[in-house]
Amino acid sequence: MLNTLVTGLATGALYAIVAMVFNIMFSTSKVLSLTTGHTAMLGGVFGAWMITGLGLTWWLALPMTLLAGAVFGWLTETIAIRRVLASGDDHLWVLSTLALGTIVQHLMALWWGTEPKPFPRLITQDFSAGPWDQKYWLPMALAAAVATGLALFYKRTMLGRVFTAVSEDPFAARARGIAVERVRALSFAMAGALGALAGFAAGQLTYAFFALGMWLTLSGFIALAAGGLGSNLGALVGGVLLGLLSAFGTYFFGAEYQQTVSVGILLLVLLVKPAGLFGKSVVRSV
Repeated sequence: MLNTLVTGLATGALYAIVAMVFNIMFSTSKVLSLTTGHTAMLGGVFGAWMITGLGLTWWLALPMTLLAGAVFGWLTETIAIRRVLASGDDHLWVLSTLALGTIVQHLMALWWGTEPKPFPRLITQDFSAGPWDQKYWLPMALAAAVATGLALFYKRTMLGRVFTAVSEDPFAARARGIAVERVRALSFAMAGALGALAGFAAGQLTYAFFALGMWLTLSGFIALAAGGLGSNLGALVGGVLLGLLSAFGTYFFGAEYQQTVSVGILLLVLLVKPAGLFGKSVVRSV
C-alpha cells in the first residue's frame, strides 16, 4: 500500500508538471498544444541516449536535454502555432499540434525503437531503498520547485509580467511596444525546456519510451482541467489527485481500469465544476 501511495504521488507530480507546461504555453497564446507531453517524452529519450549512448555524465546530459526541449518548444510555436494564429482560425491548432506530435512520436520510434528502455540512475543509491528511491522523490521535488519557481517568476520578474500582459491583452501589449510573437515563442521554448526537465527527472519511473507523448498529454490535460486552467496551484493539486486515484484504481481493480479512472475524473470535474477546482469562470460581454 505504501508503494502504491508513493507511486501515485510521483506519477501525479509528473502529471502536474505537464499541466504547468500547458499553462505556460496557454498564457501567451491561448493554445493548448497537443505536443506538450512529447516534450517530457523527448526529455526521457534524449537523456537516456546521452548518458547510456554517448557516455555523458548526467550533469552534462541535463543541459543538452533542456536545450533539445527548448528547441522543440520553439519549433512547435513556429511550425504549428504561429501561422495558424495569424490566419485567424482559433481551432486549427488542434490539428497542427496533433500532427506535429504524431510525426515526432513516429520519428522517435524509428530512431530509438518501440520498446521501453531503462533510464540510468542519476544518483548513487541502492535499489533496495523502496519508497525512498530517487525515481519517486525526484519528480515530487521537481513539481514543488516548479510550482514555486513559476509563482515567483510571474510575480517578481519583468519577463513574467510581460507574459501576464500578453496573456491578458495581446493587442494592448503590442501597442505598448511588446513583441508579442517573440514573447510567445520564448514562452514555448521555456515550456519545452521545463517539459524536458520533467521527462529527465521522471525517466527512471516511466522509462525512456517513444509512446509516452500522447499519454502524458492526455494525463496533463486532465490534471489541468481538474485543477483549473491557468492555475499552477490547481495543476499541482489536479496532478497529484489524478496520480493517486489512478494508482489506487490500478491497485484495487487492475491496470485495465487506469484510463477509466482518468477519463472519469475529467467527466466528473466538467459536470460538477467546469472551471476546475482553482479555476475562475470568465464572463464575456456579448
